[in-house]
Amino acid sequence: MTSLLNDLRKRRLYNQTVREISNMPIDVAHDLGIYRGEAHEIAARAVYGK
Repeated sequence: MTSLLNDLRKRRLYNQTVREISNMPIDVAHDLGIYRGEAHEIAARAVYGK
């Protein structure tokens, strides 16, 4: 049960991270060296370490 809850928390954090990167103003993303099209890859690395 703990594993399932942990997986759900990670998925929620992943989705939130993707949403925040995708909605980030382009000038802010550029300043941070982030391409918003890579939101899924960035979120996966941040949350799952992949």
